[in-house]
Amino acid sequence: MTDLVTGPDGLPRCAWGTSTPDYAVYHDREWGRPLRGDDALYERLTLEAFQSGLSWLTILRKRPAFRLAFDEFRIEKVAGYGEADVTRLLADAGIVRNRAKIEAAIANARAALDLPDGLSALLWSYAPAPRSTRPRSYAEVPALTPESTAMAKALKKSGFRFVGPTTAYALMQATGMVDDHLAGCHLTVDPADAARA
Repeated sequence: MTDLVTGPDGLPRCAWGTSTPDYAVYHDREWGRPLRGDDALYERLTLEAFQSGLSWLTILRKRPAFRLAFDEFRIEKVAGYGEADVTRLLADAGIVRNRAKIEAAIANARAALDLPDGLSALLWSYAPAPRSTRPRSYAEVPALTPESTAMAKALKKSGFRFVGPTTAYALMQATGMVDDHLAGCHLTVDPADAARA
């Protein structure tokens, strides 16, 4: 498989975005598009943490169940969860039942509430300047960057868990803080959109 693949609709896409119908929809409608809002970014950060050690496809397919289980990822609601909620979540077969990740999601909601300017402002403060060109192949896409390392450090300092530099970079890719769609991919992201998002 090459890094860029032309789909049945005749449009070139990043190859991972053609591997399953779920990925095609996610690639075309969400991945790399600028996203702001504390609850929206808390959801993405939480799901990236749950993905650690698993396939993103697993998380993507379980996302509706995660949203139901975590009250649509409303930070104030999740921050109020107690031990009964942990027990409830551990019994929910629709999500990834990992106690450390569940407890981290709750701790991260509480940490997000304590951020003076909010989670969105903190995360976007680490977005690098847009590249002049897109990567030509996956070989040019890093697993982490100085910005993602700094973001992870700031999050950990604020009490967040399961937020290493690689997870932070995956979050940056998914939420449009960086544009890692390959050169030639039919999707375009205007750098001004990131500034306005």
